[in-house]
Amino acid sequence: MLVELISENQYESLIDLLLELHCYYSESSTPYRSVVREHLLKNILAPVSPLQLVVAINGDGVVVGFAAISLTYSLVEPSPEKNRQVQLKEIYVLSAQRGHGIGKAIFAWIARYAMDNGCCRIDWPVKSTNAKGISFYESLGAELVVERLSYRLSETSLRELAYKL
Repeated sequence: MLVELISENQYESLIDLLLELHCYYSESSTPYRSVVREHLLKNILAPVSPLQLVVAINGDGVVVGFAAISLTYSLVEPSPEKNRQVQLKEIYVLSAQRGHGIGKAIFAWIARYAMDNGCCRIDWPVKSTNAKGISFYESLGAELVVERLSYRLSETSLRELAYKL
């Protein structure tokens, strides 16, 4: 297995994985492959996108796992040894391939990337119901950040706030 930043010849294989990811989060709908391809190419991989995609490829060249990461700077911590971080937006491994070290290999790649870029940590969100994921993260040495919560403004609230004043 190889872990690296995505290349163009891996896009179609990644689209298969993104379709599975969508079903994982939204069992009630399945997007069209063409919609996922367009989103990948025009948004996620756009030159202005802050995201970088890390992929795990099996011996047949098939993407079996991926992570979306970005480098960020702290607004709170100005010291050079603590002000740079990796933000992990998503990590996902093909359901049929879980338990074979793919997620750990992706995290190891991201950890090396973080160290090579002067980062002091990796942060990421996780669904509170994802017990297997949480157990996996803790097996890597990750710690729960108990003083943080996640909030979201969606649709109606977002619209109301945007046009309230």
